[in-house]
Amino acid sequence: MKLYYHPLSGHSHRAHLGLSLLGIPHDLTEVNLAQAEHKSPEFLKLNPFGQIPVLIDGDTVIADSNAILIYAVRKFGKTEWLPQTPAGEAAVQRWLSVAAGEIAYGPCAARLITVFGRAFNADEVIARAHRVLGLIDETLTDRAFITGATPTIADIALYSYVFGAPEGNVDLSGYPQVLAWLARIQALPGFVAFKESPAGLRATQ
Repeated sequence: MKLYYHPLSGHSHRAHLGLSLLGIPHDLTEVNLAQAEHKSPEFLKLNPFGQIPVLIDGDTVIADSNAILIYAVRKFGKTEWLPQTPAGEAAVQRWLSVAAGEIAYGPCAARLITVFGRAFNADEVIARAHRVLGLIDETLTDRAFITGATPTIADIALYSYVFGAPEGNVDLSGYPQVLAWLARIQALPGFVAFKESPAGLRATQ
């Protein structure tokens, strides 16, 4: 298996973290975003949207970080990471949607401003980040992980951009349950760290 990624991309880290926590061997191939390799004709054959990450498994090409998580669970039978009951799977899917929605347009977007120079409205995306972080913190008051007592791919999908939120000037200090949850994920066997950059609040540490 080969994962096309970039070390500062939260979506890339999501896929890398998922494969590592699930114990699935894979090789990393870094895509040079500064030189727009993700927009090259060769890369667009893998993902016409020109986005990373992309997973290559033999003749199978999987684009999108959440899709990679689903693929890995299904192919390798890692059902402990994706409940098999209708209600359990629906609960995970709900948070995958949050990762693709509120997280992407909140802490992810805030970090894109400081790390990659994207032209978002900082006040707007930081406010969105705090709203979703508040909901996550409240959800975690009675459970160790986002859907219950054990981790699922929903936790993996949320982790990278929540951890990286301070790089986008989003302060996590007011979310004690979130901080404890981040530590629990970091303690899991197979955890791989998300490369930090000296941006946002982390630039002052």
